[in-house]
Amino acid sequence: MTPILAIHGGAGTMPPGSMTPDAERAHRVGLHRALMAGHAILAVGGPALDAVTAAVAALEDDPLFNAGHGAVLTRGGRHEMDAAVMDGATLAVGAVAGICGPRNPIWAARVVMERSPHVLLAGPGALEFLRAQGVAFAEPEYFDTARRRDTLRAMLAAEAEGSPNIDDADRHGTVGAVALDAAGRLAAATSTGGMTGKLPGRVGDTPVPGAGTWADAACAVSATGHGESFSRIAAGHEVSARMRLAGDDLDTATAVAMAALEAVGGTGGLLAVDRAGRVALPFNTRGMYRGVVDADGAARTGLYRGPLQQYSAGE
Repeated sequence: MTPILAIHGGAGTMPPGSMTPDAERAHRVGLHRALMAGHAILAVGGPALDAVTAAVAALEDDPLFNAGHGAVLTRGGRHEMDAAVMDGATLAVGAVAGICGPRNPIWAARVVMERSPHVLLAGPGALEFLRAQGVAFAEPEYFDTARRRDTLRAMLAAEAEGSPNIDDADRHGTVGAVALDAAGRLAAATSTGGMTGKLPGRVGDTPVPGAGTWADAACAVSATGHGESFSRIAAGHEVSARMRLAGDDLDTATAVAMAALEAVGGTGGLLAVDRAGRVALPFNTRGMYRGVVDADGAARTGLYRGPLQQYSAGE
């Protein structure tokens, strides 16, 4: 098989022209860095599971994206992060929900998958288990950024004035990766800080297998956007089911899932790859941070609608 990796950094980007050239460049650099982290593994015959974990960890380390360092805040001004990783070859899956502490939530999810008998761990019990497993932790201040604090204050002030809407790019976002490796194995990984101003204890679609994250022998899927809507339609599993049971190709299956998302009022996008290496990146927002890297290492990224653009780190 010819390996391929695709990533997203969240749907609902600012409209074209509203971001400065420096901001656009910074987002492309972040996407490129994550693509190269995953590609380095696939290029030497490594498993898709390792590639998606590495790519998502790179996005978690970048404060521009809503995961890990730079995650959004709850109404109480705290971070509660969700993440999941799934191996399509074995259907092994691990997830964490509502946690703050592990420096890279995606690695925490991987530890749950590989070192526990469970699929999903949440809250204090999850943190206790992860500490015992030697997962790297960071102080709460590490995850904080002035941008996210300002956004929360603006949202709460707007609500008090009766105009609660803020831009999708500031309200929510998710990072994710899907990959096919040289052995034909598929994997998916997703991580998020959730939604700005969410109620403490809210869990979105990201850590729910079959909703925001899914991988099996047919495809690997990672979702970004309004998590409640993706959960209602079981978006990730819906794409797979349509391919396995209805005979849809990847483009058709993701299009049907997006139509179902819109039918329940949802916004966002899907990232998917099938066992032939075909990639689908549909979204119904003004843009979606996204990128693809092929076996030859040529990376293409995009922020808005339109074709992906060839990119190198020197640009």
